[in-house]
Amino acid sequence: MKLVNTSRLVKSLAFGTVITFSAASAYADDVNLKTMIPGVPQIDAEAYVLIDYNSGKVLAEMNADARRDPASLTKMMTSYVIGQSIKAGKISPTDIVTVGPDAWATGNPVFKGSSLMFLKPGDRVPVSELNRGIILQSGNDACVAMADHVAGSQDAFVTIMNNYVNALGLKNTHFGTVHGLDAAGQYSSARDMALIGQALIRDVPEEYATYKEKEFTFNNIRQMNRNGLLWDNSLNVDGIKTGHTDSAGYNLVASATEGQMRLISAVMGGHTYKGREVESKKLLTWGFRFFETVSPLKAGKEFASEPVWFGDTDRVALGVEKDAYLTIPRGRMKDLKASYVLNTPELHAPLQKNQVVGSINFQLDGKTIDERPLVVMNEVKEGGFFGRIVDYIKLMFHHWFG
Repeated sequence: MKLVNTSRLVKSLAFGTVITFSAASAYADDVNLKTMIPGVPQIDAEAYVLIDYNSGKVLAEMNADARRDPASLTKMMTSYVIGQSIKAGKISPTDIVTVGPDAWATGNPVFKGSSLMFLKPGDRVPVSELNRGIILQSGNDACVAMADHVAGSQDAFVTIMNNYVNALGLKNTHFGTVHGLDAAGQYSSARDMALIGQALIRDVPEEYATYKEKEFTFNNIRQMNRNGLLWDNSLNVDGIKTGHTDSAGYNLVASATEGQMRLISAVMGGHTYKGREVESKKLLTWGFRFFETVSPLKAGKEFASEPVWFGDTDRVALGVEKDAYLTIPRGRMKDLKASYVLNTPELHAPLQKNQVVGSINFQLDGKTIDERPLVVMNEVKEGGFFGRIVDYIKLMFHHWFG
């Protein structure tokens, strides 16, 4: 790869920086006087991760890939499948579901003492209410009723769940149930659960909107959302899900916003009901306090231009296909710089729109801290015969004397 002439192409931009963290530490371990980021707070849990929703950057983690019992965090994937089914038009929120005997807690010993919507066989319930029963009441019976409606059986629904696991690129997750009660061979990780949360927000926003509701009443039984952070006025939390079994401990995936920044935390193996909220709040507060999300490059906006040889135009605009989000230490935006590298010494037509021709590198304090693909913004077709001959001669002289 050839580094393009920096005197011509390196841009000094008013950006910030991206940081990736590992283990129980963070970029804060390499504190300098410009950033002054303290270390990640001590988190009383077996595993955790904190990610920026927009950039996907990991701000803090510990045992984030350890395989653990997900408990009712499983319902995030159940909800994702339901949201995708509604989005695709396979089911509708107004569909009426007839509850079968397999969703009846009284007739199913595995549900004894677990979270329920309190359905009965023969009940006719709209999808919209069953969905709230899953998200807000963590109803295991509602999961079974919706699995039967969406896929015909729990086994078929679990297959769909695991297909989405593969599609989302989750490395340490496998589901064995639709509800999350402990089962052999079922596991997930803090990182994967944060990524499922990210997918919920990104792919099925109408489904995700339900997660901020604080209560739901069905059959005159009022139940509160178990995510206590929804009531915390110091954070703008709008989801996501709790979970608990004896083997899993106390789990909580939470998401909150501050301006254009959204963070997602996943705490697994917490030791108390309230503790999972306290520890999640520590992570979210730390993240918002010391970092910010910026979008220095927008899709459709030219970042640079380059000569094109043998084309129907002499130059081509270059930029990014998608908005580029970076996670930066607060106050460092003005120090961010960017340069780009082409994959080939020069660009030859034809070029397709959004064709990757290089990479944009973001630097802070002289170090590359992230990169994005550099793409062609508009198609460049091959030029006419005589134009190509002229370009051939010009390029030959360019190689000889350039």
